[in-house]
Amino acid sequence: LAGVRREIDADAIRGKNIEPVLLDITNEAHIANLVRRIKEDPEKRPLRALVNNAAIEINAPVEVLHLSEWRRQFEVNVFGQVAMIQAVLPALFESHGTIVNVSSIGGKAAMAGYGPYASTKFALEGLSDALRRELEPFGVKVIVIEPGGVVSPMSAQVRTNAEKITKEMTPEHRSRYGGLMHAMVSLAESYIKDAIPAEKAGQIIAETLMTKRPRTRYTIGQDAAMVRFLNWSLPDKVLDKLLAQSTKAHYPR
Repeated sequence: LAGVRREIDADAIRGKNIEPVLLDITNEAHIANLVRRIKEDPEKRPLRALVNNAAIEINAPVEVLHLSEWRRQFEVNVFGQVAMIQAVLPALFESHGTIVNVSSIGGKAAMAGYGPYASTKFALEGLSDALRRELEPFGVKVIVIEPGGVVSPMSAQVRTNAEKITKEMTPEHRSRYGGLMHAMVSLAESYIKDAIPAEKAGQIIAETLMTKRPRTRYTIGQDAAMVRFLNWSLPDKVLDKLLAQSTKAHYPR
């Protein structure tokens, strides 16, 4: 059952063993319809896994981004994930199934300007830890996936979103953060050049689901593995300087 938000997307992926389901995870009616579809499966198949991979990414300095955009991002990236988990857990208890929460390496280290998105992913990491410990006695596994750069429609919107936010800044904000916004876009686009395709990330997630004794966390991509190692091994102040240098290298000259 593959959740999609538009009928045109459903037509694009429909095929053998793939059934598109209209699903906006912030829409209670959509979630209720999905639960009904699972319960009324004509072949009585059990639900064995939930892959929570829906997300939006809107980044700007903390001072700049309007609270409504913060709330919208948390609604999708955190509360929508919780809604899905609560809805399908009864079925996963029966099958001793698995929950995969797709976080981000941004849930381990937050660069300047990435506070809004990283905050949601830090929240998802904490949620996953608690959930794993709550469900382990009942035989339900919880796995966190932490991708780095992945080529997707979301990654293609980085420049458009940043330009819109920069245009709407006050002159005072623009004087403070204009260079940072430019650097964020430049840095993101340079990462995407070496990013892995979404299909490859999906394959890794699928292989993880088939593992009998999975780890609690997996990174996807060399960039994610490197950030996780640096975040674990370096003091905060040293990592701050390293990330600042990386960002400043992309400032307009």
